[in-house]
Amino acid sequence: MDRMYRVLGFWTGIFAVMFYLGHMPQTALLFFGQTVFFVLLSYLKLTERMYIYIFGAYLTVFFVGFTYWTTFMMVPGGH
Repeated sequence: MDRMYRVLGFWTGIFAVMFYLGHMPQTALLFFGQTVFFVLLSYLKLTERMYIYIFGAYLTVFFVGFTYWTTFMMVPGGH
């Protein structure tokens, strides 16, 4: 399971580089932070159950944040 967190770190790192090259520095920093988070977690040698709990908490925080952003912060019509 720790290897899957390294895979998540790899892909979030790839996304961070692409966002940076696409002139989106705030999003790139967010993804670089996630990369560091995932890679550091992968070396903690936790139990599989704990990795699943952490991933569930990560998804919960993401969905709450995404729902808040799309509901209250995005302007209809794109401007």
